[in-house]
Amino acid sequence: MTEMRAPRRRYRGPLAIGNAANAVIVIILGIFTLSCVLPILLIYISSFTAERAITKNGFSFFPEEWSVTAYEMLFGQSLRQIATSYLNTIVLTVLGTVLSLLILTMYAFAISRKDFKLRQFLTFFAYFTMLFNGGMVSSYIVNSNVFGMRNTFWVLLLPSLCGAYNIIVLRTFFSSAGTESLIEAAKIDGASEFRIYGQIILPISKPALATIGLFTAIAYFSKWFEVLMYIDDRELWTIQYMLQRVMKDIQYLRDNPDIAMSEEGIAMLANLPNESAKMALTVITMTPVLAFYPFFQKYFVKGLTLGAIKG
Repeated sequence: MTEMRAPRRRYRGPLAIGNAANAVIVIILGIFTLSCVLPILLIYISSFTAERAITKNGFSFFPEEWSVTAYEMLFGQSLRQIATSYLNTIVLTVLGTVLSLLILTMYAFAISRKDFKLRQFLTFFAYFTMLFNGGMVSSYIVNSNVFGMRNTFWVLLLPSLCGAYNIIVLRTFFSSAGTESLIEAAKIDGASEFRIYGQIILPISKPALATIGLFTAIAYFSKWFEVLMYIDDRELWTIQYMLQRVMKDIQYLRDNPDIAMSEEGIAMLANLPNESAKMALTVITMTPVLAFYPFFQKYFVKGLTLGAIKG
């Protein structure tokens, strides 16, 4: 007579959850995702909403009246000026990001090497700039009078190439990435320092480079205050500064009492975009970042978790 065995119970780990709890977690994550996506969607919809509808009903996902007046106002400048500003911004962002990553990685790789004699001095040299800053006035005097970079493309590019915080982050990554054994093996095989840097260090640094590169690209793409301080030539304007000038022109028209007191001026101000223009400006600013982020998301997430405590 065969012996009846009790069915074996499946082992459930300490982190195992039931279907109900799993559903609750999915719902919570879905709500969190919507809370992140809906404000961005509202910005896009508001940029295509007529100013009268915003004034009457406020911002809405279902506006009463659609309009592209805000974009017509922002891009109603000279087509050549828009193309030039966009070209300046693209060249500045690409060139600045590439050169910045090149300088940062070489600097951080050097001070992460324990056999480098000037390691402590260069680390302190970078860290010291995080503690003491000369300020805006001294920076303006040095960049304009000492280096003579006023009204040139270089004043937008060079001062932001090497950031101390990024150096420290990359140095920490190189120190904790376990590259010492790889470097020693490469040296035994006769590899030079530049070959080690180019064929070993850079390939394994993709997560850190993607993270630092994204922040650097955003910083270069968003430059407008430096243009305000140093640039007078319209041929060197960035798209951000040009859009800021358009917004100031709109604000000037709204605050001009001569325009506000005339019948034609009142009719013009009624249709003049203000809030919708701000939303359109936000769309133009953040769209390139949203477009490129998915391509770097894998490396960006890895880069943010560098140095995290592993259980």
